[in-house]
Amino acid sequence: MMDVRDTRRPTLATRRSFEVGIGADFTDSFLAPEMKDYRKMSKAELLAWIQRLRSKHATRSRTQRRLAATALRDSAERLRAILETAVEGIITIDERGIIESFNLAAERIFGYPAKEVIGRNVSTLMPSPHRERHDNYIGNYLRTGHAKIIGIGREIVARRKNGSVFPMDLSVSEVRLADRRLFTGFIRDITERKRLEKEILEISEREQRRIGQDLHDGLCQHLAGIELMSQVLEQKLARRSKAAAARAGDIAKNVRDAIGHTRLLARGLSPVTLESEGLMSALQELAINTEKIFRVACRFDGDPPVLVSDYPAATHLFRLAQEAVSNAIKHGQANRILIRLRQERGRLALSIIDNGSGFPTQIPKSKGMGLRIMQSRAGMIGGTLAIERNTAGGTSVTVAAPNGAVRQKSNIHHAREK
Repeated sequence: MMDVRDTRRPTLATRRSFEVGIGADFTDSFLAPEMKDYRKMSKAELLAWIQRLRSKHATRSRTQRRLAATALRDSAERLRAILETAVEGIITIDERGIIESFNLAAERIFGYPAKEVIGRNVSTLMPSPHRERHDNYIGNYLRTGHAKIIGIGREIVARRKNGSVFPMDLSVSEVRLADRRLFTGFIRDITERKRLEKEILEISEREQRRIGQDLHDGLCQHLAGIELMSQVLEQKLARRSKAAAARAGDIAKNVRDAIGHTRLLARGLSPVTLESEGLMSALQELAINTEKIFRVACRFDGDPPVLVSDYPAATHLFRLAQEAVSNAIKHGQANRILIRLRQERGRLALSIIDNGSGFPTQIPKSKGMGLRIMQSRAGMIGGTLAIERNTAGGTSVTVAAPNGAVRQKSNIHHAREK
C-alpha cells in the first residue's frame, strides 16, 4: 500500500517550519529560480532537496574556511618575513612590559636569542637606573596617558647580554586591541653615529683650543708690545706737546682694552682655568665674564663643591653651560642667570636657570643646531639633557651625568666669590 504521507503536499505550516529550520536567507541564496515554487513538491522530495542544499552549503563553508585560513596563514608569513628581514630591531611587549616578540635584528643588537627574552620583562634590556624604573614608566602612562617616549622617539641607553651599554634610537608605537594594548619598539643601534659625532666634536674642541691659545699667546703678546710702544711714545711726546702725548695715551688705553677683550675671547675658546683649576672655577669665570660683557646678573652656585676629574667630561659640561647662557641672553632676553653645579643621588646635575621669555615649543630645523650639539655633548658623557619652562617664567636647562665622571670634592676650597 502506498504511504500517502509521502505523496501529500506539504502544508503551509510545514513549509514555514522548513523555512525556519533552514533559514529564509539560506533558501533564497541556494534555491534555483525554477525550483522556488516548492509547493508542488512532495514532502519526501522536499526533504531530499533540503539535504542536498545543506550538503552543498557545508561544502562551500568548508571551502571558505579553508581559504580564510590559508589567507590568514599567508598574511602571518608575510608579516613574519617583514619582521625578520627588517634592518631595525623590533620588539613587542604587553601592558606589563613582558616581551612577546623579538626579531632577528634585535637578536643581533642585544646578543640575546629570542627564546631567552620572550616572556621576560623588557627591563632586562636596560641598564640601571632605568631598569628599576621601567615598570613605573609604563604604569604612569597607563594611568595618566602622558607619553614620554610613545609616539615621540628619543635616544636612550640600552644594555646587551654581555653587560655592555650602548646608545640607541628608540621609537615606540601603541596598538589597541579589543581587550588589551601592545607596544612595539623600533630600535636602531647608533654607536657608530655617536662615535663619529664624538670625533667631530673632539676635532672642533682641538681647533677651538688652538685658536684660543693663538689668541692668548700670539695676538695678545703683539698687542702688549704695541701698548708698550704707545706708552714710550707718550712719554717722549710729553716734552714737546701735551695734546700729542694725550693722543698716544689714548692709543695705549685702546690697545689695553683690546687685549682684555682678546683674552676674554681666548678663554671662551680655550678655558685655561678649566684645565688648571677645574670645572667649578671655569663656571665661576663664565659667570663673571657674562656679567661684564652682557651687563646681566649672572651667578654661579657650587656649594657644596664638586670635582669633575674627567677633563673631556668637564669640557663638555662647560660648553653646555656656555651654550645655555648664550641662548638665555640671545633668545630668551634674560637679565638674571643662575649656573648651578650639584651632586644629586649619585649623579652630577648642571643647571642653567634664567628669567627670560622661556624656551619655544617648536624650534625651526635651521635654528636648532645649537640644541642638537648640546644633546650630542650630553650623550658623549652618558648624560641626559632636559629643557623645561619654569612655572615663574624663564627656562631651566639641566644636564644629568653619571657619577662615574665625577666625585665629591672634600678638600677643595669654595670657588672664589665675586
